[in-house]
Amino acid sequence: MLRAGCCAALSRRPPGSAPRRGAGGSGAGGTGAGEERLKQTPLDALHRARGGRMVPFAGWSLPLHYGQGHLQSHLHTRRHCSLFDVSHMLQTLVYGRDRIRFMESLVVGDIAELKPGQGTLTLLTNDKGGITDDLIVTNTSEDHLYVVSNAACADKDLAILRDRAAQLQAKGSDVHLEVSDNALLALQGPSMARVLQAGLSDDLAKLSFMNSISTTVFGVPGCRVTRCGYTGEDGVEISVPAARAVELAEQLLGVPDVWLAGLAARDSLRLEAGLCLYGNDIDETVTPAEAGLMWTLGKRRRVAMDFPGAAVIMAQVKEKPRRRRVGLTSVGPAIRPHMAILGPEGRPVGTVTSGCPSPCLGKNIAMGYVEAAHSRAGTELTVEVRKKQHPAVITKMPFVPTQYYMAK
Repeated sequence: MLRAGCCAALSRRPPGSAPRRGAGGSGAGGTGAGEERLKQTPLDALHRARGGRMVPFAGWSLPLHYGQGHLQSHLHTRRHCSLFDVSHMLQTLVYGRDRIRFMESLVVGDIAELKPGQGTLTLLTNDKGGITDDLIVTNTSEDHLYVVSNAACADKDLAILRDRAAQLQAKGSDVHLEVSDNALLALQGPSMARVLQAGLSDDLAKLSFMNSISTTVFGVPGCRVTRCGYTGEDGVEISVPAARAVELAEQLLGVPDVWLAGLAARDSLRLEAGLCLYGNDIDETVTPAEAGLMWTLGKRRRVAMDFPGAAVIMAQVKEKPRRRRVGLTSVGPAIRPHMAILGPEGRPVGTVTSGCPSPCLGKNIAMGYVEAAHSRAGTELTVEVRKKQHPAVITKMPFVPTQYYMAK
């Protein structure tokens, strides 16, 4: 039940997702006759050899979990350290003297204020103020921007980036894009720093959350290490040349503290941390104001109002959004996406977008949108589960305290 509750949405994948690398395979997690061939990461054979249960996700074949199961994997990440293969994410490099202006014409963040090596979570928005995707943009020390996008949004994001680059190039701007074929590994958990430091000459104690360095990791040159992640724990994402990704993964897995983890644990960990899943908790019908993501808008950008959908978003800030993203906790049957949230009189006031039993808290946690009048923490509502109403309470997020590292 725990695994199913956290992963019901994970097998969904958008149609028409064009491959960037890899080929479909047969066997466990492969595709049968007549099915769309799934893309494979450079670690595909490693996952299968180590007992990964492979499932389709955003057009890729990825591990849902391993032999130890979802619950133990989740708790191991919180207590020790886990390695996630996130090579399905789109990695794009933006070059040229006009790269900052290019990026700021598409996203809400203040990219110009980023110091060399510093990154930020930002939002790609449309003209109606909706969220097209959430991205991490890093201003590297090597004179380019490093952009990581969600796999499910890769095709549309790349089309938007290329179209805007072409528009600016036609006006004489200096900007060009390069899609990286690197693998991407996420090492997450409280023992991450000890494990990774053994393979670095750089001092991890000097690398703060959302900062990035280009370095050699366990003898593999050309890696980008960014202190970030999707679990709420201290962690890094390592962009590594695809040809040496397995070598690096095996080096890390040689440390007893490091377990492989899959999509199931990644989903329940991010939900405990109060982090959004694109396509569930945010999409093109949701604005930053409704999603509680106004902190991603730089002060200068709010004043300039020079990003897509600025008029709509800033009007919502002034007038207050009619609905808000909230956290929910409950006991009893697990809360699932799409379930109705009901007010005191039994009237629908919102909808659940993510939900599962929390391995750390021993109760149900969920995320959803409710009418603003019912969004205050502590508000008692009900959720309709199998046509029965069960009590739920609006709860501040994150549900489990985050452990992001800031250098002293």
